[in-house]
Amino acid sequence: MMVIGGAQAINILLSIIRMKVLALLLGPTGVGLLSIYNNLLSMASSAAGLGMGSSGVRQIASVKGEEQALSRVRRVLLAAHIVQGGLAMVAVWALREPLAKWLIGDPAYTTAVGLIGVAILLGLLGTAQTALLQGMRRIGDLGRITVFSALTATIVGLTAVGIWGENGLIWFVLIQPLATILVALRYTRRLPPPSSKRPRLAETWEIWKPMAKLGAAFMLGGLVTTATLLLVRRRITQELGLEAAGHFAAAWGITMTYVGFLLGAMGADYYPRLTEVIKDRPTAIRLMNDQAQLGLAIGGPVLLLLIGSAPWVITLLYSADFAPAVSLLQWQTVGNVFKLASWPLSFSVVAAARSKTFFFMELSFNTVFLTLTWWLLPVLGLMVTAIAFLAGYMVYFAAVNILAHTLQGFRWQGLSLALLLLHVSLATGLLLAAQTLPHIAAAVSMVLALGTGVFGLRVVLAKIGKEGRLPTQLYGLFDRIGWPIKAPV
Repeated sequence: MMVIGGAQAINILLSIIRMKVLALLLGPTGVGLLSIYNNLLSMASSAAGLGMGSSGVRQIASVKGEEQALSRVRRVLLAAHIVQGGLAMVAVWALREPLAKWLIGDPAYTTAVGLIGVAILLGLLGTAQTALLQGMRRIGDLGRITVFSALTATIVGLTAVGIWGENGLIWFVLIQPLATILVALRYTRRLPPPSSKRPRLAETWEIWKPMAKLGAAFMLGGLVTTATLLLVRRRITQELGLEAAGHFAAAWGITMTYVGFLLGAMGADYYPRLTEVIKDRPTAIRLMNDQAQLGLAIGGPVLLLLIGSAPWVITLLYSADFAPAVSLLQWQTVGNVFKLASWPLSFSVVAAARSKTFFFMELSFNTVFLTLTWWLLPVLGLMVTAIAFLAGYMVYFAAVNILAHTLQGFRWQGLSLALLLLHVSLATGLLLAAQTLPHIAAAVSMVLALGTGVFGLRVVLAKIGKEGRLPTQLYGLFDRIGWPIKAPV
């Protein structure tokens, strides 16, 4: 987790640099346009990939010790992504003009929209490589790929925007997946080459079909989310303009960046581990509780700080032109507390290969989010997107808990429940205070973040034990202040 976490931290730093420069060069309109490009890329890639990135990781992890089976899965996974990505590229290019008109309302963006099809193919080729590394638990390699591809995209993308302005935005979409492929090849080539012969067409079909069947339902769950977000962005653009879409993108980007960093860092290792033990209910439940505790202990304090410091964060990361995004960010951050607590439980559905259940689970958030936004945007304005986000994740949290209990017999441990209630109550109180007393809320958020951070550090140390010089020193520090930690056995 430390390796991939460090890589994600660097990725976040690069993302902050990208968004800051874009905000200064192109303003809310440029940020909004890039968010639409990325959203279309994400949605089309999800559909074309048929969820085989996730199902491929699961399949590779399950046959890791079987050389012949692993070789066949590797070959089929790569071939499938080439074919599916190629078809998607052709489809997007053929539909580029109506897509540009529908999404942005301007045919001037036709070529840029068409080039997103190329990015889809590149992205799926990269997914085939990273799925193999994740399934093999090559976490360090994944971290290096994340850093180098993000760095390349930042340098090339900002150079393109500096030269061509708004027309250079498409390079952000194209370069990162291309860099991912080139860097990933360096590490996948170090793995033992596939030992089996290329499978015949009938054998390929027999390997592809179960992966696609499982992945398709997972894909639908992910597709629901990206399609919902695309519809929301289009609705905002139509009702309020590209500038409002930029304000929404700013709040959404910060909301997703930190939580995405944390969940990505934990998920790279957590998903394969949970897959391996999912049939052992007591072990799986213990692992799910451990991940929930780690997520809330590490993520909760930062979310509290973010609620109080939102006005300064928005100005620092974007500019004063993005002030309408402040309240959006605060409401969405409270929603992220529920998302953080839901995440370890939702992975149990994926690990158990309950694909249809996963689809309906993801539908719970998106139905609430889209419905409230669609109908109330003309009445409440952009603020409704943040209220809908919070309401959606409250519903999602309830749905995930019911499913995890039904499928795995999951129950919250006392520490997990205490961390959840602590951060929900503090985040809600800070949100209310921030609406009327922003400066006081900012000061209080720092104190609360510090207090919960110390408690969270103690939780993390209790999980990882005295491994390494720094943890040993921290154990000694807690001993000296009279709050000793019991190391795991």
